[in-house]
Amino acid sequence: MTGPRYMFLSAASFALMGCLVKLAGNWQIPLLQIIFVRAIISVVLSLGDIARARVHPLGQRRGLLFARGLAGFVALTGVFYAILHLPYAQATVLQYLHPVFTAVLALWFLAERPTSATLACIVLSLIGLGWMVFPYFHKTEATGIPVLALAAGLGGALGSGIAYTLVRKLVTTEHPSVIVLYFPMVCIPGTLIVGFGDFVWPTPEAWLALLGVGVFTQLGQLSLTRAMQFDSASKTTSLSYLQIVFAACLGWGFFGEIPTAETLIGAGLILSGAFISAWMQDSQPGKLTR
Repeated sequence: MTGPRYMFLSAASFALMGCLVKLAGNWQIPLLQIIFVRAIISVVLSLGDIARARVHPLGQRRGLLFARGLAGFVALTGVFYAILHLPYAQATVLQYLHPVFTAVLALWFLAERPTSATLACIVLSLIGLGWMVFPYFHKTEATGIPVLALAAGLGGALGSGIAYTLVRKLVTTEHPSVIVLYFPMVCIPGTLIVGFGDFVWPTPEAWLALLGVGVFTQLGQLSLTRAMQFDSASKTTSLSYLQIVFAACLGWGFFGEIPTAETLIGAGLILSGAFISAWMQDSQPGKLTR
């Protein structure tokens, strides 16, 4: 496995997670309950992997680990809110502004200068993002989709950028499952305090969706963390734009959201950026592997 391959697996997993979140919302499962169940599953899977690896579950740099968990909780709340209240492809487009935030934060806090491959990927991806965003925002104004959902999506992107930057700082000393574990350690008490009164008993179909949310999120996070052990934060997360393409396909298949011409053009540009980044990375000698 290489960094780009881990990111491909991560993007596909997160896209499936988002699809299941939207299905659970359609079955009247509250937002915080979705996050709570997802966090419970993450605790079980993370502790199992930590026990197998025989590492301390609380890690070494606990302040940074808690900050990563808090940033992840805020980001996921914003992302899930946008998914539940906006068309799936639109919510994913907003979420995937986070590689831009990550590149800026990585330069500021980690002194990581983006390579030419990363810059090419970001430029092509932002152009593609523009092709996709413009018709959505035009439609949003016409149909009166809540501005709060748009703000939540952007806030989720910023929170994701902060979380990914912290992950890059932590992977040098912490086991991936320890990093992932701190997210549910923040989410579980947070969701219980704020939203427990609204929890409902899910239907069998909703239970399956909630289980899938937890499993695919765990797979996505672990793959993302592994990818960051191979490459810089900005280079790794620039490839995560592939989730937009997966989301457009899932939105069409599950929710009848037919991609527009602008969406297809944007997806093509995003894919081009991702493949160029992966090709340039693979052609560079002496890349870091673990």
